[in-house]
Amino acid sequence: MEKNLEFPDLLRQIDERSTAFRAAIADAPSLDAPVPTCPGWTLFDLVKHLGGGDRFWAAIVGAGPADAPPAEATAARAALEVPREREALLAWLAASTQLLLNTLREAGPDTGCWAWWSALQTPRTSGGVARHRVQESAVHTYDARLAAGAPQPLPADVALDGVEEFLFTCVATPSAWPHKPTAFDFHTAEGHSWRLTVDGDGARSTRIPAPTAATGEDSDAAGASVHGTASELVLYLYDRIQAESLRVDGDAGLLDLLRAWEPEH
Repeated sequence: MEKNLEFPDLLRQIDERSTAFRAAIADAPSLDAPVPTCPGWTLFDLVKHLGGGDRFWAAIVGAGPADAPPAEATAARAALEVPREREALLAWLAASTQLLLNTLREAGPDTGCWAWWSALQTPRTSGGVARHRVQESAVHTYDARLAAGAPQPLPADVALDGVEEFLFTCVATPSAWPHKPTAFDFHTAEGHSWRLTVDGDGARSTRIPAPTAATGEDSDAAGASVHGTASELVLYLYDRIQAESLRVDGDAGLLDLLRAWEPEH
């Protein structure tokens, strides 16, 4: 993985993951089935969340550079009402994703917009939104399939980008780490690795060489190292599976500190 995915690839992946999500909803025995990874939600709630998110981010990208999301988009999301009948619900969901894709295509990858994340490593642009929406759609497809009793791992190409996207978007911050400076390494079975450094200057991630049998791993450089498939790492980072499902070297307690950390951007 020498470079980030191109914008057309991100749009394709949004379309593919959203299509897979709709297929999972169409095949589910009941829209009232609980979603174990989203406590208190049913599949119907999950559909409303993902489709409403597509419409919300379409409005944000369409509004261009801003210091806050459009008031109309925020109000529309709060008052969102969707069809209860499955076929109509799926049609609404497909239209929601298409609205997002059309807006992203029109904007191109470099249009500025509001975003909730720090701009430290992920730009507040339509391209940044597209990259994040791929992961939203992918992880919620996992949620939907789990609720239906047939969970599947994330596709490898989506998951490989997803590890970095999470670290760059959801973790990167200029807010000071409130504990002793340390580093976390994330190693995928597919051969890609990242180091997350946390200290008084905040949190930022870089790609690093994957350890090999010949070189081993510098255990002194990272306080904790997490090993798994790319899909497993994404699901762990999004709190879908626990660290016990992965191989953790070093101080596993540091991962609890990282998960509990709530920096202010």
